[in-house]
Amino acid sequence: MSDLKSRQELIGFGYGFIGVLIFSLTLPATRLAVAELDPVFVGLGRSIVAAGLSLILLIATRQTIPPWRFIPRFGIVVIGVIIGFPLLTAIALQNTPASYAAVIIGLMPLATVLCGVWRGNEKVSISFWIFALIGSGLVVSFALMSGAKSISLADLALLGAVVTCGLGYAEGAILARTFAAWQVICWALVLSMPILLPIVLKHSPTSLESISLNAWLGFFYVSVFSMFLGFIAWYQGLAIGGIARVSQIQLIQPFLTILASAILLKETLTITTLGFAVAVIICVALGKRF
Repeated sequence: MSDLKSRQELIGFGYGFIGVLIFSLTLPATRLAVAELDPVFVGLGRSIVAAGLSLILLIATRQTIPPWRFIPRFGIVVIGVIIGFPLLTAIALQNTPASYAAVIIGLMPLATVLCGVWRGNEKVSISFWIFALIGSGLVVSFALMSGAKSISLADLALLGAVVTCGLGYAEGAILARTFAAWQVICWALVLSMPILLPIVLKHSPTSLESISLNAWLGFFYVSVFSMFLGFIAWYQGLAIGGIARVSQIQLIQPFLTILASAILLKETLTITTLGFAVAVIICVALGKRF
């Protein structure tokens, strides 16, 4: 039994790592896209593309619509990872470096655990709350030091993205205990499509030719990989290996994002950014340990 459990955890970590690897390029890809495309189109349009792929997959595998009692839970996933995080990060990344955003998004594991406590009735110690507060304080300090000595709209958008995504992660992981992991994100995307499609069409570019290839590649990545393939792997990992254990892999995501930002966007790596990233991750790691 122990060997079987260890094997399941290992498989869960494998899926989780694939998901984090895909997610780590989301901020740089979004930054590329919003440089020329409307942030609303980028933030919500990626869900429409992923919803189309999801619909094809659901029809091909002859899946039935989830029972109505689960629809509110799918609604939480929609609010968290389909609307909240993509839209808020797209707005923030219009004028914010992806490497800067990666530090604030580094609080995601804590947000996931907090939402797991709320939605999944998990219990955590006082030590966890202490490290959560310290980590949050570090992020606020970083924002103040790196900005105009005040919290900007972009900072608030990124913090909102952390909260909403943590909620969507936790709720999706709970649903993945009942449904196949890929079905969770697929059904959430399909259910959101009728609401989001009119908004996306309203904010779509008037001339496709005026948009560069790099912007379209960024949009393609966040649509197919970040919004579709990444979530299938991530929810599968959380469901198999457990929310608390597998979500620890998120600790490496800020560093992967900062590295990708330097390579893809030529953003300058500063000691301050790396220092705060390390400090936040240490707080997250210690908090999750307790």
